Amino acid sequence: MAAPVLILQEIDSTNAEARRRAEAGEFGPLWIAAQRQTEGRGRRGRVWEMPTGNLAQTLLLTLDKSPLDASQLTFVSALAVYDLVAHYVPPGLVSIKWPNDVLLDGRKVSGVLLESGSLGAGGLWVAIGIGVNLKAAPVSTERPATAIAEHLSADHLSPPDFETGAKHLAERFDHWLSVWQTQGFEPVRQAWIDRTPGLYGPCTARLTHETLHGTADGVEADGSLRLKLADGSIRIISAGDVFFGDNG
Repeated sequence: MAAPVLILQEIDSTNAEARRRAEAGEFGPLWIAAQRQTEGRGRRGRVWEMPTGNLAQTLLLTLDKSPLDASQLTFVSALAVYDLVAHYVPPGLVSIKWPNDVLLDGRKVSGVLLESGSLGAGGLWVAIGIGVNLKAAPVSTERPATAIAEHLSADHLSPPDFETGAKHLAERFDHWLSVWQTQGFEPVRQAWIDRTPGLYGPCTARLTHETLHGTADGVEADGSLRLKLADGSIRIISAGDVFFGDNG
């Protein structure tokens, strides 16, 4: 059964609320969803805009795993968002860009931010923040963005409302979380690969202190990206902004 969903009218950030609850001794599992975020954040501290009607929610849970293993939940998140978006749009429009950006007709429709902290008795609390553009795309974005409402299939007259979207996402996340917990990362990785084009083509990786150009050469067993450089050497990319194709 999916974790319960707590729906709030307004919050600074669902991830921030999850952190506060974890530090106060509450470890879930609990989804925290907000109809409005005033200080939403993306990766590397970027602002995450949330137009009215879109979805922002964070799963707070406790894991008896290492931070490295817990990072695999970013792939679980991408699969859950993929399932949510694909339910409302025509087949073939949804894809995943390494590691967890879900694209709709080639444009970004969601974002994932995973944060964690150690527990006194061992293990981790983890906050998995997910934003999905249900009704509108933010206007000031680094990359082209879109929303489910712009690509509805003939079976849907409108995108899901906030509460429906929150519950649907929680259900799909619970499915992939169960796969991860009972079967390990490999089936999650394979499902993710099936939905992620561009893993064997031109690729640019913008890292903290350098930008690398080369050819994507698939992914490692832990989900890290293999990048083959012009001199034939291989770099393993575990985090960074990655662009596939010739326009990085």
